[in-house]
Amino acid sequence: MARDQHSNGSSNTAATAATTTAARNNNTRTQNLNSTDSNLKTLLDFKKSLLEEQKETDQRIQEINNKIESTKMQIDEERSQLEELRNKLKQINEQKDTEYTRFMELKKSLIEVRDEMKKTVDDKAGSSATSKSRRDRFDIANLSKNLEQIERDIQTKKLSKDEERKLVARSKEIATKLHGLKIIHKKEERYRRISSQYEALKTKMNSIFDQKTEFGNKIGTLKASLDSLLNLREELYEERRKEIHGIREIAAKLEMVETQLNAIEFRRSRIQYSEHRQRRQKETDERRTSRYEVSQERTKRNKENQERWNTLKEVALKKMSNGEKLTFDEMKLIFGDSGPE
Repeated sequence: MARDQHSNGSSNTAATAATTTAARNNNTRTQNLNSTDSNLKTLLDFKKSLLEEQKETDQRIQEINNKIESTKMQIDEERSQLEELRNKLKQINEQKDTEYTRFMELKKSLIEVRDEMKKTVDDKAGSSATSKSRRDRFDIANLSKNLEQIERDIQTKKLSKDEERKLVARSKEIATKLHGLKIIHKKEERYRRISSQYEALKTKMNSIFDQKTEFGNKIGTLKASLDSLLNLREELYEERRKEIHGIREIAAKLEMVETQLNAIEFRRSRIQYSEHRQRRQKETDERRTSRYEVSQERTKRNKENQERWNTLKEVALKKMSNGEKLTFDEMKLIFGDSGPE
């Protein structure tokens, strides 16, 4: 009986130690899991913020790309407009060069005709003192009538030699004036014609210079706008480079977080595996302990039965030796081959 009690005590002590160790291990694993869960939450929150930042950065890059494309289209359009304006300005300059040569030639001709006309008038007209009227010098119609009348008078009238001489002299005088006036008139007509051409060409030249100025101003304004667009495009390129650099940094951080998350997941799986193994070991130990206790209990019960059987057999043998009548069970105890089951 003392050995059984010692065995039971040892078994209980071992079970208690195992339970204490298991509890300590459970506490350690619980602390590790809590720490792992805390780190996991922090990393998941950080990953979420990184993904949101990545999404926002992608949106900003897309917006910048849209602005770049819009700016490029505007640059192409304004370059096309600038090229068109430059071609028009070139045409205007070519027209100006051509018309300006004509303009200067007409101006020179106009000055020459005006000088000739002035000289002719001064040479042919004479002074106002020798003329009846300045109107007569320039009135071709009247002079022609007077000349015709004088010629008719010379041909139709009976004139004295003195009168005929005076009419002939007068006829020559009028013919000379008429010839001079016709020359002046012809030069005046030429002057007016050249002057009209000159004024028309002058108006055209002024229009050409106005167009030249207008195209020049438009080209200047367009070049300034184009320079601003080119600067804006470079600024957008630089802004996009910064955003791309930022998103690469985010990708690197996400990769680092994924590595840490994988490490935590691996650690959790190891802890869970260890817990599973410990749980199975505990169940195995509990089953082994249970089987040991059952075996001990059976051994104890068998021993008690054997002692009781021995006691009953001694009593039966004693009755038989005293000549007392035995029961069937007592006979079985004495003559049976096996002990108690």
